[in-house]
Amino acid sequence: MPICSPLTGLLLAALLCTGSAAAEPIHQAPQPPDQQWQPLFQQVQGAHLFKDQKTFADAIPRQDARSLLDHWQQAQKQPGYSLPAFVAHQFAVPGDTAAYVPPAGESLRAHIEGLWPVLTRSSSTVDPHGSLLPLPRPYVVPGGRFREVYYWDSYFTMLGLASSGRWQQVRDMVDNFAWQLDQYGHIPNGNRSYYLSRSQPPFFSLMVDLLATHEGDEAYRRYLPHLRIEHAFWMRGAEGVPAGSAAERVVRLANGQLLNRYWDARVVPRTESWTDDLATAAQAPQRAPSQVYRDLRAGAESGWDFSSRWLADPAALGSIHTTAIVPVDLNSLLFHLEKTVVRASKAAGDRAAARDYEQRAQARRKAINTLLWDAAQGWYVDRDIERGQTRPALTAAALFPLWLQVATRSQARQTAAAVEAQLLRQGGLLTTTVNTGQQWDAPNGWAPLQWVAVDGLQHYGQDALARRVGTRFLHTVQSVYDAEGKLVEKYVVDGSAGGGGGGEYPLQDGFGWSNGVTLALLDRLCAPTRQCDSAQDAGAAD
Repeated sequence: MPICSPLTGLLLAALLCTGSAAAEPIHQAPQPPDQQWQPLFQQVQGAHLFKDQKTFADAIPRQDARSLLDHWQQAQKQPGYSLPAFVAHQFAVPGDTAAYVPPAGESLRAHIEGLWPVLTRSSSTVDPHGSLLPLPRPYVVPGGRFREVYYWDSYFTMLGLASSGRWQQVRDMVDNFAWQLDQYGHIPNGNRSYYLSRSQPPFFSLMVDLLATHEGDEAYRRYLPHLRIEHAFWMRGAEGVPAGSAAERVVRLANGQLLNRYWDARVVPRTESWTDDLATAAQAPQRAPSQVYRDLRAGAESGWDFSSRWLADPAALGSIHTTAIVPVDLNSLLFHLEKTVVRASKAAGDRAAARDYEQRAQARRKAINTLLWDAAQGWYVDRDIERGQTRPALTAAALFPLWLQVATRSQARQTAAAVEAQLLRQGGLLTTTVNTGQQWDAPNGWAPLQWVAVDGLQHYGQDALARRVGTRFLHTVQSVYDAEGKLVEKYVVDGSAGGGGGGEYPLQDGFGWSNGVTLALLDRLCAPTRQCDSAQDAGAAD
């Protein structure tokens, strides 16, 4: 039977206690700034008053939207009116975060341990005029321009919190995401109103898995309702999708198999990248701007914003067509979600639900291992649903079926060989094999993808390769820390080690998921009888 307890919110009750398959939010979602403050928002962003467009999206007006716009209309009629002066007077604008300076001689581990309090935020109450959304418990942010919690980032941050023994913080963050599922019917990209139209890669089931290593099956029972809401969100509309069609995040292929894609409910420029998106659409005059905006937003939901994975022409961001692609990593994550619902349902004594979700999981595994597997090349790929064919490029996403144990042993062995030959570099694992100037391409390597590789390869006995990936990346992190006293969002792993480049904004310091993965790798690659405090402790980078 479903769990219907006093902790079950109204949305959970609607979904589980009545058997409904819907995952619609029950609360009125706040409007993002580009809707609330039109046309002031567009004029400010178009005037480029701030180096980073996200700055104004995060600014807090000193009065409600209607009063603000009335005041603006009147101000424009006054002699000496100045848009910068008006904004400075009417908004509290976030400033740059002061750089954290570690004590001299501090080890890499000690530095990260010292960063946890620096990166912790609380927003149980928020200013109703701003874009920040409340969360009931404290949380850890990535750092830099990222002043709010992010969905998929947080799992990798939690790995480090667990390594530090900060299990209460892990529990707080899982509770926050469960609260968002109850509040909104999904987990937003981040806790900003302008992120509510999309999610990010579905890592909630992995967060529950992590917490269950500390709390046991009680964690599965507690979050079973939320796991099912997450699944319902990603599968919304599946029953009515005919073969060869798609609806929101669901794709039914020509043979009737169900898989998923990334999506966003809005078809306007991203609030936090407004003029960038206008410019990108203008560079693709053959396409409807609304479709470019949707695909940019879906690319942001993927977390890989942006990458040649989503581009028809790797040199042109305007060719992005994320919504036409079935990604191998997303579908592997949803397989894990379905298998976690199976485990949680068994823990709760609901055998019928366990059987149902096991059937879903096995159907998805079969689809991944046939439709998202390139037998000729020997690695996992994405699939282009418009062209009805796979996309042949090898990317670090090919390791997700190993990490989440979708792959057969033969497929894992072939994928490992391809990754070693094409993606492994002196400083760790490349994201893709092509250098486009996009940040989720070569020469960058990202901490979460290193963890996926190491853990996934070890699942299939590829321990030597896993160790090479992990130690090489650790030495990259260590070299930047030794030179600059910080961890950063992404790293160059092809050639000389350093902070990564590309993308829409400067390299960010902090950094939540780099901190978390670094501690997890130090623990994983160190001898069981000792604690590693630096990359050198974990062994030489071979």
